[in-house]
Amino acid sequence: MHHYLTLLKKDLTQEFRTKEMLTSMGIYALLVLVVFGAALAQTASGFDILQMSGGLLWVLIVFTSLLGLNRSFAHEKENGCLEGVLLIPLDRSVIFLAKATSNLLFLFAVEVVTVPLFYFFFLTTTTPAASFWMIVAPLIVGTVGIAGIGTLLSTITINTRGRDVMLAVLFIPLVYPLLYACVSATTAAIIGSEGFMDVFAPALLLAGGYDIIMVLLSWVLYDFVISA
Repeated sequence: MHHYLTLLKKDLTQEFRTKEMLTSMGIYALLVLVVFGAALAQTASGFDILQMSGGLLWVLIVFTSLLGLNRSFAHEKENGCLEGVLLIPLDRSVIFLAKATSNLLFLFAVEVVTVPLFYFFFLTTTTPAASFWMIVAPLIVGTVGIAGIGTLLSTITINTRGRDVMLAVLFIPLVYPLLYACVSATTAAIIGSEGFMDVFAPALLLAGGYDIIMVLLSWVLYDFVISA
């Protein structure tokens, strides 16, 4: 626990000192919202934005997450910090837990800003259902999975050429089941039609089960991955 808290404090202190990851993710999310707005500006008046809002929101989250995950090991790689951490006699899985936790906190911080912006850009002219607040559940479950899997994959690609592209190539197919379940649950909560829990609850359970399996698998494999 001492090693975990020390590594987590290091990541948080480093980020809040430079604010590189949070700033870049926030600006990127805003630009994606502007692109979405331009792309959908000429749609027909009968276009139902509520039907697509769940998918659009998760596209925004996934691509913003990729930007942050690409930078999660940037300082360790550039300054040789990772090699120094590996010299410490500690369980390698602690590094995974600390890095995944810091990535999770950064993603949550960006979502706190981007979700209200998404609502302002796209949903102020419509009337989401009273169950709109329930999107918090798939956002939490989906972000946990993205942070866990993304931490493992960013470690795998840190020493590869074109690691930005390689991370996306590995990340998108692997996270697709989680993305599908979270989009279904989010859309059901936003639309809130009669019997929406028949879609919301199974999708959320699928996302939660995926998180448990994949995060535990990432935790078990991390010692092999970071030592390779």
